[in-house]
Amino acid sequence: MRLSELSPSPGSKQKKKRVGRGPGSGWGKTAGRGFKGQNSRAGGGTRPGFEGGQMPLVRRIPKRGFNNIFRQTWTIVNLRDLNRFPAEAVVDKDALLEAGLVKSRVKRIKLLGQGEVTVPLVVKVQAVSSQARSQIEAAGGRVEVI
Repeated sequence: MRLSELSPSPGSKQKKKRVGRGPGSGWGKTAGRGFKGQNSRAGGGTRPGFEGGQMPLVRRIPKRGFNNIFRQTWTIVNLRDLNRFPAEAVVDKDALLEAGLVKSRVKRIKLLGQGEVTVPLVVKVQAVSSQARSQIEAAGGRVEVI
């Protein structure tokens, strides 16, 4: 067997149907589109969701909810996540980013008191819960709200 002898299995390859190429093809003149009407014309047809002029479903159903454009999102970090830092480390957005605890696009970080911290740390975040603050201070660290 040579490379030049390779061929596809019989019946596996079919020629593309070329419509509108004369009466001898069987698909000439109207090219399978029928006579007249919107879909027989070039560029004819309707956009997705069009219901023939009837009020579309997306406009008929009632609207629910509200998107507050002034909403401020907070990224949550718990105390149990801070045990990976060495003692006396400064834990700020850059340190949390490097540790993989927050993403680069976060603007506000809040520290919550789930779990416990065992090493003294200097934590610099935008908000902190009272329970988290007391636990960090009990471990010998301090919290700076920026």
